[in-house]
Amino acid sequence: MKTTIQLNVETLERLKTIKSFERQSYDEVLNNLIDNCEEESLSEEEINEIQKGLEDIKRGRVYSIESVAKRLGIKLE
Repeated sequence: MKTTIQLNVETLERLKTIKSFERQSYDEVLNNLIDNCEEESLSEEEINEIQKGLEDIKRGRVYSIESVAKRLGIKLE
């Protein structure tokens, strides 16, 4: 099934610059953009883990990289 969508001329020009190759369809361009947006979205679990990490930082429950390296016997350069 195909449909027609209305675009501003400026939007069409922007889409043209995103094409990977000359004969790439705008459907492929738009699907690539949508895929990239979906991949960049964080899951609820990821957001919760980030919030926990930020809370640890606020409460001082962190270790410096130097102290972790020393404890593990790793030499930092």
